[in-house]
Amino acid sequence: MMSTSVLLIEDDPMVQEVNKQFIERLDGFKIIGVASTGEEGLKLVQELKPDLILLDVYMPEQNGLDMLKTLRSIGNHVDVIAITAANDRETIRKMLHHGARDYLIKPFKFERFQQALKDFKKYHEQLSGTGSVSQLELDLIKPIGKKSGMTPHIEELPKGLNKQTLKQIVSYLNVQDEALTAEETADGVGIARVTARRYLDYLQKSGQVEIDIQYGGVGRPLNRYTLVKSTT
Repeated sequence: MMSTSVLLIEDDPMVQEVNKQFIERLDGFKIIGVASTGEEGLKLVQELKPDLILLDVYMPEQNGLDMLKTLRSIGNHVDVIAITAANDRETIRKMLHHGARDYLIKPFKFERFQQALKDFKKYHEQLSGTGSVSQLELDLIKPIGKKSGMTPHIEELPKGLNKQTLKQIVSYLNVQDEALTAEETADGVGIARVTARRYLDYLQKSGQVEIDIQYGGVGRPLNRYTLVKSTT
């Protein structure tokens, strides 16, 4: 598994060290560079091309907000997580407006830092590559910046259903060329048929799948399910 390359831009040496130690405790992340100013950070972004920047706001020469604005103005859309003591609403709003995917206010606990990076990695993996996704798949991606009011709406699942299994079923249906029965879906995902039927019934009631009822021979009619895909 390839590591996510991280550029740390922070002027306080003690905070640099703490963030380094936090990252080293997480699997799948690797620090490829450290900068102490916005100007130095800009040079390293161009040189190292990181997957993710951990960016302070209060820095000499060029602060983090100005650096982020500069990045976007030159067409660089590298992902950024702000890690800063700046807690005023205007700065937070501007950082998010210019594409910060999460915002951590110092001081924070390791668990919050860990969650921010795990959320980013999940987001990055699920939206990498090519092809299309359904609205439900998009809504099931755990949002970045949940605590900053950036959460997309998704209704609560009925008791006994969980988002991960639902996501697996949706993803499996999304790559099928033909409608599937509950049994075929169960076999493909690796769950019990009765479990697959419960999720498929939920998806049908919420308008995410269509049912093709096939009558033939003796016995109950056969239900085949097709994911409703976006046509936009």
